[in-house]
Amino acid sequence: MNLELTVEDDRWQGLESLSRQAISAVLSYAELDPGCCEVSVLGCDDARITELNAEFRGKPTETNVLSWPAEDLSPDQAGQVPQPPEPDFTGEIPLGDIAISFDTCAREADEAGMDFDAHVVHLLVHGTLHLLGYDHIRDPDAALMEGIEVGILGKLGIDDPYKV
Repeated sequence: MNLELTVEDDRWQGLESLSRQAISAVLSYAELDPGCCEVSVLGCDDARITELNAEFRGKPTETNVLSWPAEDLSPDQAGQVPQPPEPDFTGEIPLGDIAISFDTCAREADEAGMDFDAHVVHLLVHGTLHLLGYDHIRDPDAALMEGIEVGILGKLGIDDPYKV
């Protein structure tokens, strides 16, 4: 996969490996050729993700992960699987961008008694599914997305984060 990684916070040790693990698992689930897919990941802190959340979602608060899909693949009907992404004229599949905050991830993992790396992988799986058109606004979509996340994480040896 073509992974463009930008690390703005030096505490993000190992983010490239965690990103590759999570994104590859989602691409495998979606039966997409990783060699054709492009994803950008930004490792930042709460201050930066608060700026991004305010700018793009109108919510001036910190969050754990944000995603910007390259194209809207979301289904019209709730609970349906999104349409698969199509390659561009070069044969590449640009999926989009993900930003993840070290501060919020560390705090959430600590509060839940979870392994930090496992929590980060979960959030990167979650963010990548957003790039593929999955969402959790409508209940049927949330149930579908959560089930897929749990299945992917289980294959990676990570416990169901929703049962913590």
